Amino acid sequence: MMWWELFLTFLKVGFISFGGGYAVIPIVQYEVSAHGWLQDAEFQQIVSLAGMAPGPIAANSATLIGYHIGGIGGAISATIGIVFPSLFLIVLLATFMHRIHHNHWVKSSFYGLRPVVAALITYAAIHFGFMGKGDQLLTWTTIGTLLICAGALVGIIKYKMHPLAVIAASGLAGIVLF
Repeated sequence: MMWWELFLTFLKVGFISFGGGYAVIPIVQYEVSAHGWLQDAEFQQIVSLAGMAPGPIAANSATLIGYHIGGIGGAISATIGIVFPSLFLIVLLATFMHRIHHNHWVKSSFYGLRPVVAALITYAAIHFGFMGKGDQLLTWTTIGTLLICAGALVGIIKYKMHPLAVIAASGLAGIVLF
């Protein structure tokens, strides 16, 4: 019975939540306190632990709260409850997109979005790469970073190196250069 209550509670949270994992935390806290499952201090500890664990904080929080309340079964119930709405929507959208992906307008829209997405990613990389450098854009750190980037591109494109080997080599180059 407790597992079912956990499932329904986190299913509701999964359906009404927007804005990512950290935006869900107040809703989860409200539901947990409304059911009287955890004290505020316990909830804070669980959310802190969920934030340190790899993966989405909402699913991690649901799993830990479910485990605290109902053991392994509670963890499974809460996790399925919070993940199911997103999974359902993704499958629904994928089915819809599969039916219309050959449409000329849809193809054109996605081709038009590619350069925009690439530009946004490039902007973010440049913005964060040069953040705090002020007027000096070309420093030894920047030059070293660009050399490592160029070497990684050459390794992947020309020499067909495995991405893990390129990551390891880039890390070693960073140690040597910096």
